[in-house]
Amino acid sequence: MRKTESELRVTVCSGTGCISCESDRILHALNEEIKARSLEGKAEVVKVGCLGFCEQGPIVAILPEDIFYVKVTAEDARDIVETHIVKGEIVERLLYEEPNTKERIAHHLDMPFYKSQKRIALKNCGVIDPESIDNAIAAGAYEALRKALFEMTGEEIVRTVKESGLRGRGGAGFSTGLKWEFAAKSVSDKKYVVCNADEGDPGAFMDRAIIEGDPHSILEAMAICGYAIGADEGVIYIRAEYPLAVERLRIALGQAEERGFLGDDILGSGWGFHIDISLGAGAFVCGEETALMQSVEGGRGEPNVKPPYPAANGLWGKPTNINNVETFANIPQIILQGSAWFRKIGTPGSPGTKVFALAGKINNVGLVEVPMGVSLREIIEEIGGGVPGGRKFKAVQTGGPSGGVISEKNLDLKVDFDTLDAAGSMMGSGGLIVVDEDDCMVNFAKFYLEFTVEESCGKCTPCRIGNARLLEILERITEGEGTMEDLENLRYFSHVIKDCSLCALGQTAPNPVLSTLDDFWDEYVAHVLEKRCPAGVCRALASYTIIPELCNGCTLCARACPVSCIKGGVKEVHEIDTANCIKCGVCADKCPKNAIVLK
Repeated sequence: MRKTESELRVTVCSGTGCISCESDRILHALNEEIKARSLEGKAEVVKVGCLGFCEQGPIVAILPEDIFYVKVTAEDARDIVETHIVKGEIVERLLYEEPNTKERIAHHLDMPFYKSQKRIALKNCGVIDPESIDNAIAAGAYEALRKALFEMTGEEIVRTVKESGLRGRGGAGFSTGLKWEFAAKSVSDKKYVVCNADEGDPGAFMDRAIIEGDPHSILEAMAICGYAIGADEGVIYIRAEYPLAVERLRIALGQAEERGFLGDDILGSGWGFHIDISLGAGAFVCGEETALMQSVEGGRGEPNVKPPYPAANGLWGKPTNINNVETFANIPQIILQGSAWFRKIGTPGSPGTKVFALAGKINNVGLVEVPMGVSLREIIEEIGGGVPGGRKFKAVQTGGPSGGVISEKNLDLKVDFDTLDAAGSMMGSGGLIVVDEDDCMVNFAKFYLEFTVEESCGKCTPCRIGNARLLEILERITEGEGTMEDLENLRYFSHVIKDCSLCALGQTAPNPVLSTLDDFWDEYVAHVLEKRCPAGVCRALASYTIIPELCNGCTLCARACPVSCIKGGVKEVHEIDTANCIKCGVCADKCPKNAIVLK
């Protein structure tokens, strides 16, 4: 029970996903309803960042009661105000309904989606108004910076981060503390701190959500890093395709400078740190740190040979430390809570938590943060709610275009850097794309190769030419023109590309091909030898057929066929001449009985 009505805080998810579902109208409607009843002193409506449960958005939460209303519309505002805020009664119809038991659940921690999560990077997302520095300060923002400036030396900060075991959350999982140590030991009159917010993996939205929901955590972490390594300037490299994140970053920057958390004399310490925003054009290769720096400097986004590494020779030729958004989001809590606290979470080799974007064929599409070491099965089946429509799970792609697929037999693998690497995939930035029995794994690999070929900067031959050859082979196979020699060449070329490419984009691009070859070899063979796509996805290998038991002889399909290849009279079972069928699908669209299927 709430103590008084004046303690109510009505939060409305205002991340990009919910805004696209008109959460801004909900925010306005709630404010209007409260104003109309003169309840301004009794309830406060606050826009917050992503709450994670995107499948159920827009979400309105009533705090401190922790009542979650899901799939809310602007038309529900009156009911929420009248029933909940005025009468103190829960609006049952807006509560989350558990699919199996049909039970209505009011509190978010009772929902399977949230039960196993532990939030560190997402600690304030969905809790504070991202455009209010007062909200952020009330939630603990800049306390870690204050502690770092007045209670720790740069060496102590680096040691704390190093001892925490925090590994980079952007892909390779390199020790964050070691990175900071290398940059700190570099001698120069100028150093930089760069935040990589160029989130380019298909289906990934972790970094965007953190910036949209808690931008001050990133600014604070960058300032702490700057103080630790001796840098006085930072750059946030973010794609222009994230307009809301950019807007909230700019607001947060202005507020932090005004309050003295950034600028020439931070908190009266005599030390200054400034942050600028650099907009990228959305090139996937600019997620690679040397290509990113080239882009910031105004050049073409192309990777350089390493060494030298950025810690010695980075932005404008000066020592530079680069971490991604999620990595930085962990820093304030590590400074405040200590390295031993962080190490107690996760696994010995991969301490802490990991944020994942669940997408694809999964019931609970959304953003989750779980301790390292949980199994993929727990993430997909318990938190994610499994595959929709009663279909069978087939595989999950981890690590985006740089990762690999993991099939049902390996679904109990623990999620940590080393385990996923050993399984032929990788953690990557944290995208998890689930596919079901209706998906073709050959076509799935082709999809990622299309992306990689499109995004290759073209600087090195193995990536520029090699991946194009891989794509050509996959296209032949899905068109029914593949051979067993093509399958041999897929493996051979993949290993050459991995061994010889200049940067991680090229080195990891063949992973989707190699992992699908390993786990779904039979599908490749069916495409090549039987000229058949088992999933019925590859149109050139599929054919339309009429199910006799469902056909009522209405003739709609025959009349719609543009090449007149469907035979049969009125009230007779029809047949398709597959030799002349152009597979346009018009017949299936017209059939009122769903008797025409693609096999």
